[in-house]
Amino acid sequence: MVNKVYSMIGLAEKAGNVVSGEFSTEKAVKSGKACLVILASDASGNTRKHFSDMCAYRNIGLCVYGNKEELGHAIGKEMRANLAVTDKGFADAIRKRIEELK
Repeated sequence: MVNKVYSMIGLAEKAGNVVSGEFSTEKAVKSGKACLVILASDASGNTRKHFSDMCAYRNIGLCVYGNKEELGHAIGKEMRANLAVTDKGFADAIRKRIEELK
């Protein structure tokens, strides 16, 4: 079965609505561009705390999903511990899919 979450993340990436990597994701959150932050389940505890605190403070959705390799692969890059979706439509659709899988 093809994973719809990764497909949607890939579509968002192709549409230019994904930023990835610690620096870019943090910048998107702090500038208010991020609509949803996705953290890999194998991201370090420090990274998880950093982003969960930052997203909670700014009221931005945060999901823990997949692992670094899968997240990176979904956007056609190397391993990624985190990424931010900057389009509300994509963010809502991806969040809904992740919730359905839990």
